[in-house]
Amino acid sequence: MNDILKELNTEQQAAVVHTNGPNMVIAGAGSGKTRVLTYKVAYLISQGVEPFRIMALTFTNKAANEMKERIMQLVHNQDARNVWMGTFHSIFARILRVDGHLLGFPSNFTIYDTDDSKSLIKSIVKELGLDTKTYTPSAILHRISMAKSNLISARDYAEDPELTTYDRVSQRPQTGQIYATYQQRLFKSACMDFDDILFFTNILLRDFPDVLFKYQQRFSHLLVDEYQDTNYSQYLILKRLAARHENICVVGDDAQSIYGFRGANIQNIFNFKKDYPDHILFKLEQNYRSTKTIVEAANTLIMHNKEQIFKKIWTDKEQGQRISLIKAATDSEEGILVAHAIFENKMNRQLPNSSFAILYRTNAQSRSFEESLRKLNIPYRIYGGLSFYKRKEIKDLLAYFRLVCNPHDQEALVRIINYPARGIGETTLEKLRVAASEKDKSMWETMLNLKADACGIAPGTAGKISDFIIKIRSYQAQLANTGAIDLAEHIAYTAGIIRELKEDQTPEGISRMENIQELLNAIRDFSDRPQETINEITGEITTTANPTLDRFLQEVSLLTDLDSDDDKENKDKVTLMTVHSAKGLEFPYVFVVGLEENLFPSYLSMNTRAELEEERRLFYVAITRAMDKLTLAWAMNRYRWGNLSFSQPSRFLDEIDPQCLESTQKVTAPLNTVRKLKPLPQEKQHADPPDFRPEDMQRIAVDMTVEHDRFGKGKVIALEGQGANRKATVAFDQAGKKQLLLRFAKLKILDE
Repeated sequence: MNDILKELNTEQQAAVVHTNGPNMVIAGAGSGKTRVLTYKVAYLISQGVEPFRIMALTFTNKAANEMKERIMQLVHNQDARNVWMGTFHSIFARILRVDGHLLGFPSNFTIYDTDDSKSLIKSIVKELGLDTKTYTPSAILHRISMAKSNLISARDYAEDPELTTYDRVSQRPQTGQIYATYQQRLFKSACMDFDDILFFTNILLRDFPDVLFKYQQRFSHLLVDEYQDTNYSQYLILKRLAARHENICVVGDDAQSIYGFRGANIQNIFNFKKDYPDHILFKLEQNYRSTKTIVEAANTLIMHNKEQIFKKIWTDKEQGQRISLIKAATDSEEGILVAHAIFENKMNRQLPNSSFAILYRTNAQSRSFEESLRKLNIPYRIYGGLSFYKRKEIKDLLAYFRLVCNPHDQEALVRIINYPARGIGETTLEKLRVAASEKDKSMWETMLNLKADACGIAPGTAGKISDFIIKIRSYQAQLANTGAIDLAEHIAYTAGIIRELKEDQTPEGISRMENIQELLNAIRDFSDRPQETINEITGEITTTANPTLDRFLQEVSLLTDLDSDDDKENKDKVTLMTVHSAKGLEFPYVFVVGLEENLFPSYLSMNTRAELEEERRLFYVAITRAMDKLTLAWAMNRYRWGNLSFSQPSRFLDEIDPQCLESTQKVTAPLNTVRKLKPLPQEKQHADPPDFRPEDMQRIAVDMTVEHDRFGKGKVIALEGQGANRKATVAFDQAGKKQLLLRFAKLKILDE
């Protein structure tokens, strides 16, 4: 283990070896906090702590799996996989599957995603006869989510005058009733949404002292990543679990707290010293990611926040290029200039597309960049679009799986009872809903006891419902003894989904069929991996082969957006994403765009100092994604709601040390000529030597000896293309063979 510690710097070592009592690790951007978490778990195991007594809460399940593999390599012990490591939701869903029966939930409860929740809310709003434009599913779900994050039950919500007054003023006075009905429907369907996992974990630990004592005893050490992003519900769970041993280590960075809109409470990290007065504080201040220029820019920006844990981030990396500024006439030209800057850097430096990222404040800003990248034939990928598991055909097949595992899952039932079409229409479904509500039963129970005259359902339709029940029950009979992939393929074919998709030979139909095949591939991969099982008595995790379909559903229902990778075939694409989505990622070349007042910072987040400071932290996160080169862009005019409006540069630009910025800006043509502008390249990133004089590209010929300002001397070995698209292949003495677009390469002829 001493050899392993040699891989850490002094501050990292100190944080890793401190194992007793509460401690907080403030980890600056790019300072190696994931390494500290990983090595700390490995160190605990090496010191004799049993793996299943360690709980480590991470940002994504993917990160947890990678960390667990690394830990096993470090300690050379396969038992290291017994560490309880994963996201808050995945870890506490495990606990609820073991002890949730005390709250009335079966161990096979289903977890609803956002679409399921919105669908259920939409149906409730319709049943209550409310205006669907006023009571939008998104607004109601957000309200319910915020209540649950603050441990406010439906009953508490209805009795809270402040909450009900807010709803009345917002012209949604029935929100509390929708919340109560929503929870009742979830319970009848043996389902939880994501917020329920934390909500009911709190209830379980609060109302059942023996359960709390069991888990307090079991987990001698708690480690928490991204502590600055925890909400009140998560905070209370940690507080309760750590109360006995107080061996709690939280890792985070207050300067990267950017999820207040989701309920994250930055005060959790600020108040740690009050919760644990005897805590030890460690600061990781060395940045291994970015150049000195980028680090200094981030430091000078974040200094403007009053509420923070002070730290001075530094780096041993090179000074690096100054930060470029792009000042565009309009948002459309902003897209053109950024796309051409990417194109120029790609060609001059022979960089892959994946080296570049464009970060924006809102998803709606992506349009101009998409259009400009397409015109230059630069492939790109938008993060935050429709993820794989939210595509219709995938949700359809998963709904079959969900209904087989939990027949009371009403959203799954409604989704596939008439897919593929079997003559059970919306009128019949409405009759079933009403009957289920009147009898206080699930729709599945109502269907099992269906009498044609009880619901007004015709005998022919009742027969079709009976056939559907028989089909689902036949799948259920195979669930316990059939492997996940075998049952999944059986359902996909016999339910008629494969047949229906194969009949659609349009490009869209073929794509949907390919997606179904990819889902089956994912299940096959899952089946080939040994799966973990929890021992309810000891908490120890053992592995089992040939897992069943319900185990796959439990895993996939807890995936986050960052766990999925929908583009496995070709990852060499420019990344387009919101700054919120970029947290935790890094790219050699980063373009932060739309830096204008009322956009970044957002006009929605300028009412209080706390809101503005979160916007500043968001910009700090954007800056610190860059490794080698950062470019900031803004537009003097931007279309908003169909109207062209004048924009002011973001106040954040003035908060960066001017020494970090290039002295010149890109100044564009007058506004009335913007539509006539031809795409222009951005200024050259590297300054030419004083005596460097590039030649007319038309003079360049094969066998010439030339000099490039970055790659040095070389010989032209091939030419292709005409005019502005003329390319040269040059064999450089030091840099090797490079293909350059001559209008950007700026070569000097040394020997003709």
